[in-house]
Amino acid sequence: MIAGLGSIGRRHLRHLKALGQDNLLLYRTHRSTLPDDELAGIPVETDLQAALAHKPDAVIVSNPTALHLDVAIPAAEAGCHILLEKPVSHSLEGLDKLKRAAQKSGVRILVGFQFRYHPGLRRIAELLQTELVGRPVSFRAHWGEYLPAWHPWEDYRASYSARRDLGGGVILTLTHPLDYLHWLLGAVQEVWSFAGQYTDLELDVVDTAEIGLRFGSGVVGSVHLNYTQRPPRHQLEIVCTEGTLRWDNAGTALEVYRAETTFWEQHPLPVGFQRDDLFSAQMKHFLQVVEGTAAPFCTLDDGIAALELALAAHQSAEEKRLVLLGK
Repeated sequence: MIAGLGSIGRRHLRHLKALGQDNLLLYRTHRSTLPDDELAGIPVETDLQAALAHKPDAVIVSNPTALHLDVAIPAAEAGCHILLEKPVSHSLEGLDKLKRAAQKSGVRILVGFQFRYHPGLRRIAELLQTELVGRPVSFRAHWGEYLPAWHPWEDYRASYSARRDLGGGVILTLTHPLDYLHWLLGAVQEVWSFAGQYTDLELDVVDTAEIGLRFGSGVVGSVHLNYTQRPPRHQLEIVCTEGTLRWDNAGTALEVYRAETTFWEQHPLPVGFQRDDLFSAQMKHFLQVVEGTAAPFCTLDDGIAALELALAAHQSAEEKRLVLLGK
């Protein structure tokens, strides 16, 4: 079952079909701004309990962030495995209830941070684990993208990414770096942030953020996020004791500088790689999670950790202070 048929819900639907999944059900509130042509012929329920009465094996939760748990908790209680879109929610309220429901029913939850499937970031994880370039010391992540260009078919100010009541704002919407840095570098202990409305986009949510993180391992660095950058830029650099790692989401290769060899090594992406491959890989993995042949690569606890970082960044900016985590 798919709950939420915006752009990401439609993408998940297309990948399910491409993977031969045709026993599908849609749970809809009919608020999507996209045409319904590709949904023709698929059964639809507009009541959640009626949808869950079909006893789906799995539920994809891809509705607006602030509404995730309204679907995820009943789905877990009904015994459905879940692909829960990022961020897992807009607050920590209700997440303990979701965890308890999943533990009681034995369902597995995969959180939809698709950048964990990027070949470049996976290679970085391998290099850090083997310490080929020494241990990490500092990092810089940067993601800027012009919000009005995301969904040109609708007024960007009405999208969930731009609405406070739906869990929008640049920190929650572009929370991927907070997840993959946690995955690559471990737990964060301290967070500071400058964040606010600095653009001319007429938003009531944070549109620009500068976030500083100090990890338990001692690694320090910053994450920059914005809704206004043209052309878009999404990059990560990690400085290590014996070299440097540079990843560019728009690039064709991961660059690795090793002090031992004194030149930049190129680690190319697979031939023909494109952004949609991340979602395809994620969906293949989710089907394995549903079948019980794989454990979730990004767990609910991972998703909660990323949300805690995002909320700490908001708190730091609002209260103008350093926020300590895990205390």
